[in-house]
Amino acid sequence: MSAAMSALELKIPPLALVPLFGLLMFALAWFTPELGIPAHWRFWNTGLLAVLGFAVALAGVISFRLARTTVNPLNPHASSSLVIKGVYRYSRNPMYVGFLCWILAWGVYLDNPLALLLGLAFIPYMNRFQIMPEEKALTNLFGDEYRTYCKQVRRWL
Repeated sequence: MSAAMSALELKIPPLALVPLFGLLMFALAWFTPELGIPAHWRFWNTGLLAVLGFAVALAGVISFRLARTTVNPLNPHASSSLVIKGVYRYSRNPMYVGFLCWILAWGVYLDNPLALLLGLAFIPYMNRFQIMPEEKALTNLFGDEYRTYCKQVRRWL
């Protein structure tokens, strides 16, 4: 792994990536053709994805608060407890699932296939630069308990 690649690990707050991806998606959509999806369909599906994303991300934050552990994604080493209840029974990263829903909502609103594809690039970016370093830190902190949890619950959905 190159030093430049590892230098990106745990550096950009995931919530900051949402507007960054949104801006890049908007720029791409500006220069490429639309899909032509009817406006009413886009409106309802954008709203549905945005609300779903908010609910899932909020459920993740609430679970962390109830467990009295940090929600700071740039310092997973500061975690004081392993959160495996609530929405964490279904996803190891519900906050990131929520952020992805927001990004996809924006892509649907933009009505642009390339913008949607770019939005999906959020997944490999997060896997490599955020989630994998978090998983390493949590394995170091919680050992077999975390490894068992990883076998029982998927990373995204």
